[in-house]
Amino acid sequence: MTKMAAESGKTDLAEDGSVAGFDSLHRLLQSSLPPHLFQEASRLLIGLNCGKTLDSVALPDPAKSLSLNHDFDLQAFSFRADSESLREPRCVRVGLIQNSIALPTTEPFLDQKRGIFQKLTPIIEAAGASGVNILCLQEAWTMPFAFCTREKKWCEFAEPIDGESTKFLQEFARRYNMVIVSPILERDVNHGEILWNTAVIIGNNGNIIGKHRKNHIPRVGDFNESTYYMEGNTGHPVFETAYGKIAVNICYGRHHPLNWLAFGLNGAEIVFNPSATVGELSEPMWPIEARNAAIANSYFVCSINRVGTEHFPNPFTSGDGKPQHTDFGHFYGSSYISAPDSSCTPSLSRHKDGLLISDMDLNLCRQLKDKWGYRMTARYEIYADLFARYVKPDFEPQVITDPLYGKDM
Repeated sequence: MTKMAAESGKTDLAEDGSVAGFDSLHRLLQSSLPPHLFQEASRLLIGLNCGKTLDSVALPDPAKSLSLNHDFDLQAFSFRADSESLREPRCVRVGLIQNSIALPTTEPFLDQKRGIFQKLTPIIEAAGASGVNILCLQEAWTMPFAFCTREKKWCEFAEPIDGESTKFLQEFARRYNMVIVSPILERDVNHGEILWNTAVIIGNNGNIIGKHRKNHIPRVGDFNESTYYMEGNTGHPVFETAYGKIAVNICYGRHHPLNWLAFGLNGAEIVFNPSATVGELSEPMWPIEARNAAIANSYFVCSINRVGTEHFPNPFTSGDGKPQHTDFGHFYGSSYISAPDSSCTPSLSRHKDGLLISDMDLNLCRQLKDKWGYRMTARYEIYADLFARYVKPDFEPQVITDPLYGKDM
């Protein structure tokens, strides 16, 4: 980085969203450092799984061919657990898809939506060919992330739980015996057609297991989502599937530690965090929050972020006195998976579509609970008492002031 760039706070990120021409920081370091130094840097950055370097997974040729022919990043890793005497391994293969939109936002809405379907088809097929058991897509995957605009025309992308996108994915779920998590803009036809930010859980038989609605709506920068939908009303459900107990913490919910905790208290083994977030606002937080949640709650966390810069027809402002603009910023991808033992995968590309696949032995969740004893050492009764008092209008913080503070001696 040049001295001028450093002083201005600007980075050497390329205009295409790459990291100085590399897909990710991990690949930049791998290319730039001697092997022994890269191994040590990698150990510090992504940790060790059960004391060892995370293993890569060889994928079948059809999946690799789809990646090559359709130009999406494809990576695969394996999280191990210690062998046990009384339990067999509980191995699950999980897939995460990150992608940019397929057509400009000026194109007809139906063309935009169908374009995304067409774009994702080979990526989903690569997941199926790789034997993925649970697949999760990014937040509001069927549309541009247009909530920054505050324009109500984008509500046309909303659909009921059993709408077009669900039917599209149900075919893949049945074909590949795969559970699919599908985050959409939901139109609640039974309640006045109001909108929700919702994840639909599709079972491996193509059935709809249930749904979860986003608990926390941001009120920061251009995240004008409260113009479109409200905070969710589904609590913190955990869905027991053929491949384990899963939950969905949608986007902004990752900033709320108690949101993560609640899914853990309900027994989640894997929590998906489908997101849409931009570099200027949140990128330093991205590698930390989900990984910390995996550690604190003894479950796996799968973090997904969309890719690309989406330009909109009409300029909008951020309410900060700066000039109006037509884009939200760069969605930096970088999807990754965190394990309860503090290890994590390298991230997908910062600027390309991608499929991240990971094998995980769910036995690791209980092994880390036994090791650290967070559930046993937590003081939920103390927290519950504080929360019960905090939500009351007459709450007073528990602050003990030095009796000599502010007095002349």
